[in-house]
Amino acid sequence: MGVINIVRKQFDVNSMLKGLHGKLGDEDYIEPLEILINSLNKHNKFNRFGKIAFNHQLKNRLKMRKMLNELHLNNNFDEPADPIFVIGLPRSGTSLLFNLLSLDIAHRSPMYWEIMHLMPLTKTKAARQRREFKTNTELKLAKTIIPKLRAIHTIRATTPEECQQIATMNIRSFVYMCMADVPEYIEYLKNTSFDSVFKWHKKFYQALELNGKPSRWLLKDPSHIGHMPQILKEYPNAKFIHIHRDPIESVGSFCSLTKNVRLAFSKKISTHGIGETVIDFWNHNLEKGMSDRKSLSNNQIVDIQYSEFIKNPLDHIKNTYMQLNFDMTIATENKIQNYLIKDKQISKPSHNYSLDEYGLNEKIIKSEFRDYMLNYDF
Repeated sequence: MGVINIVRKQFDVNSMLKGLHGKLGDEDYIEPLEILINSLNKHNKFNRFGKIAFNHQLKNRLKMRKMLNELHLNNNFDEPADPIFVIGLPRSGTSLLFNLLSLDIAHRSPMYWEIMHLMPLTKTKAARQRREFKTNTELKLAKTIIPKLRAIHTIRATTPEECQQIATMNIRSFVYMCMADVPEYIEYLKNTSFDSVFKWHKKFYQALELNGKPSRWLLKDPSHIGHMPQILKEYPNAKFIHIHRDPIESVGSFCSLTKNVRLAFSKKISTHGIGETVIDFWNHNLEKGMSDRKSLSNNQIVDIQYSEFIKNPLDHIKNTYMQLNFDMTIATENKIQNYLIKDKQISKPSHNYSLDEYGLNEKIIKSEFRDYMLNYDF
């Protein structure tokens, strides 16, 4: 009973929804919000920054949803441009592939400031710059609180960014499992429908297109690997690029990311608990994705092996373009070559971690990801 009393003082559903009832469209957010809040309260003891961060994050996303809902109630929208999704386990080379593909002017990806502070839509350069400044200020604070974030994942307000934060408007996102221990919420994510997530996902990109429609949307989120059928309901012409990396190399890296984020918010964390969560959640998503992709045609999905990709990224991207019937321009080719040259010259902070810290080893990972590893010769 004592724990419950403490928890109720941390987060409360009604306070999160204060002033927002009836303004958020379909009530698909209520169930996941209640489960998330209960799980946060039951299993975590947050520090002061953690309480502020969670309150800000949840309220920000709900307010964003409110404004996006109002926009759609008052406007008619065309179907958005067809998207291409970069998918794969977290820390499997998706970011490098995504960054290189984003150099093609035919591709448009959301910038981080747009993901976090798109609404209300900006109409002037000055207004956009204020949003960018606000986002960079928030990122500077995050990097101060989570020093190792610089070595794990580079984020800037005005660079293309993956779209997992868009799913937080629907309160269905793995973002929250990175921030806290939420086992009931994770089980909910594994079993709930994501249909509504991609309805709001589509609404977001339709809103962005009020400032211009791209040739293609280039999007990335590791969890998309488990939701391809739901994506295709909203984007029937979507295409996927699946990059594969040995889970022995990627799992430990994501455990480290999760640990460093949780340490910023909580007074106490369990690294072994993180290991169990990461293995369970991502193996579930991967198995679902491997089953779902069997229904896709060869011109809908392309596979890339990370170990081969990093030897010659440009050749692999050219081959991918051929398989997807995309045109590779000389300008894009030159941009990719220049990016790779500059990237080699940049001194990057080291990201060190060990599987043992998370109660894991190669034998456990091989056992959990056995079918996937056999299928892709790891």
